[in-house]
Amino acid sequence: MVAKVATFGSDAVILDLEDAVPLAEKEATRAIVRAALPTLAPGPLRFVRVNALETGWTRGDLEAVVCAELDGVKIPKLETADEAREVDRMLTEVERECGLPAGRIDLIPIIETARGVLNARAIAEAGTRFKRLSFGAGDFCRDVNVRFSGNLWEPDGLELLFARSQIALASPAAGREPPLDTVWLDVRDNDGLEQDARTAYRLGFQGKSAIYPDQVGIINRVFTPTADEIDYVRRQLLRSAGFEEWEPDEE
Repeated sequence: MVAKVATFGSDAVILDLEDAVPLAEKEATRAIVRAALPTLAPGPLRFVRVNALETGWTRGDLEAVVCAELDGVKIPKLETADEAREVDRMLTEVERECGLPAGRIDLIPIIETARGVLNARAIAEAGTRFKRLSFGAGDFCRDVNVRFSGNLWEPDGLELLFARSQIALASPAAGREPPLDTVWLDVRDNDGLEQDARTAYRLGFQGKSAIYPDQVGIINRVFTPTADEIDYVRRQLLRSAGFEEWEPDEE
């Protein structure tokens, strides 16, 4: 599975130490993930999702996987600015221990609780290396007691509207890139995935995570700018630079 994952067309690959790993195998899996990182190059960016601070495994995860072949880390369930600063400090210390420049490795906070959503801007502003936030809807739905059957949320995304909007607003307010959206859990429902992705796109998200190979192409199609969107931005850039619009049929 790891050998194939870099061939599916995603911009980044995220190897997991959190939810995909049983408690009894947490420490043993670290070495497997570390050994896999060099095998994924050249190709998509290489990330590792470590365990949340509350588990006590975060530092050990970082010490095990930080290396020259690692591009970034995703840290789940961040809820406060203090937690964000703590993870940033921890990662900086591990980088130095590994002989890497401080701040070299990207760090993406995952917002996935009610408290985290309400503190999204403070979290985004807290870390010096943060470029963007990420949203995790599964744990968020459980935290706010969403009633569900089948998928945790419906394709129209009503259950997630407030949280997504908060994260989308917090990102530019904190001077960060647009955020990354949550996964779509039902790998058999590609129509639901597309509707869910388009909702996030309309709210200002720049991309979305996938958990199954067939999801990648759909997500790429939804988030790739159309020709009309590219033309609109081109015209706005020309205007902002002081150029008058030029029509091809004019002298």
